[in-house]
Amino acid sequence: MRHAVRQPQCGPFACQGAIGAGASTLALKHAIGRHSLPGDSMRTVATLLVVLVLGTRSFTQAPGTQAPPSPAPVPGSPATFKSGADLATVLNSVKPNAAGMFSSNVTTNDQYRASVIKREKAAGALAHAGNSELLYILEGEGTMVTGGRLVPAANGKPASVSDGISQRFVKGDVFIVPPGSPHWFASIDQPVTYLEVRWVAPR
Repeated sequence: MRHAVRQPQCGPFACQGAIGAGASTLALKHAIGRHSLPGDSMRTVATLLVVLVLGTRSFTQAPGTQAPPSPAPVPGSPATFKSGADLATVLNSVKPNAAGMFSSNVTTNDQYRASVIKREKAAGALAHAGNSELLYILEGEGTMVTGGRLVPAANGKPASVSDGISQRFVKGDVFIVPPGSPHWFASIDQPVTYLEVRWVAPR
């Protein structure tokens, strides 16, 4: 019998477990190129962003968190656009966050968030209540574990997943993670760059 796991309170985009130490900017430049992301990958990114914003609902703001994100563009607005060169430039220069992850934001609003993210080491498991998530692998390879039960971080070890499904991934692969489902970069064999799109799951 599986037992419910108490999830930490967080805003729409803030539920994250512990992950590995920060990665070097030099390795980042080597992995994705100096000022560009793969052309085919960026065309796929644009298509995915258009599809995934349909049918979303407004995010609710958890007490005590940062200010609410801005409203999503109204129907009929021009598309949000960032070039591969601009996204790569940010990844080449940004410092890792407290979780040790490099991130180049495409857009954030009250319906969805999209970022290009870089990881060089395995990360602690995550679960996002109320949010579905798409991960499109632009570069790299490793193993992702999804589903099962979230095992909280303890005794110096990052959060992990028990009884989940382990899946090898390479460039071009896609994960769509249901709301509240644990997901875990259990191993990274080559530095991974991926598009992450998170949106409110319909109720």
